[in-house]
Amino acid sequence: MENYAKLEKVGEGTYGVVYKARDINTGRIVALKKIRLEAEDEGVPSTAIREISLLKELKDDNVVALLDIVHADSKLYLVFEFLDMDLKRYIFVRFSNKPQYYHVYPPNIPRYMETVNSKNGNRGLDKQLIKKFTYQLLAGLRYCHGHRILHRDLKPQNLTDTDENLKLADFGLARAFGIPLRTYTHEVVTLWYRSPEVLLGSRHYSTAIDMWSVGCIVAEMVMHGQPLFPGDSEIDQIFKIFRLLGTPNEEIWPGVSQLPDYKETFPRWSAVELSQTVRESTHKVWILSRQARSHPPHTSTISQPEFSE
Repeated sequence: MENYAKLEKVGEGTYGVVYKARDINTGRIVALKKIRLEAEDEGVPSTAIREISLLKELKDDNVVALLDIVHADSKLYLVFEFLDMDLKRYIFVRFSNKPQYYHVYPPNIPRYMETVNSKNGNRGLDKQLIKKFTYQLLAGLRYCHGHRILHRDLKPQNLTDTDENLKLADFGLARAFGIPLRTYTHEVVTLWYRSPEVLLGSRHYSTAIDMWSVGCIVAEMVMHGQPLFPGDSEIDQIFKIFRLLGTPNEEIWPGVSQLPDYKETFPRWSAVELSQTVRESTHKVWILSRQARSHPPHTSTISQPEFSE
């Protein structure tokens, strides 16, 4: 670690502690991810090995860059470009003068408040900025999917921001996928952004689980940082989705009744127009609603002319 000087701890990732650091040779500010080893004799966790192998392959403007790998003192450090803001924090800061939104993200980021608020005057996310972030999110995801990689843990906290540009980060749960679909663990994706097929126990899934997360993230931007489906348990999450989009059946989702955690006793809710939930609805929100209702897991990354303007 003689080439890097730790400056401060900035958080924790999927598998370890994250530090802000300086490259002693170049002066560049970087992010150090120290791998959390469950036991010294077990070596590097498979999640870390997976992220390293994936990030070595990913070279895109909308994907966080892996700069170096350091093994020192029986610890492994991943050196990434440093981006001091994520989308969750960014949304919180943009609405930080509105007390009703304070519960969305803990107010423990004063160093970000002054920077972002001075630039934007607490004016929230305008439609052009939401469109820009959505485009960048989709561009990064299209790149990953084009390289046969699922992210599997998309959420605002894993979308880093620099000068109002988004990059996909934290591939601790990502995995290359092939054809035919493999069987995967269903314990992936933070609950609020988890797709119905994963919640219902499916272990056969594809790019659709990432696209579901994208829809939830875009809705959250439109809704001033309010999560679209803020469930507090898996069953609560499922029911929140069903209450808004309707309880699925074999007619609209062939095969749903065969999923491991599907119950014939589920309440039968009818779909509600998403515009009734997303107050500042636009044509884009209607698109998300339409796609969510036809979600069943064979959807690819969306390509809509509305996002090409």
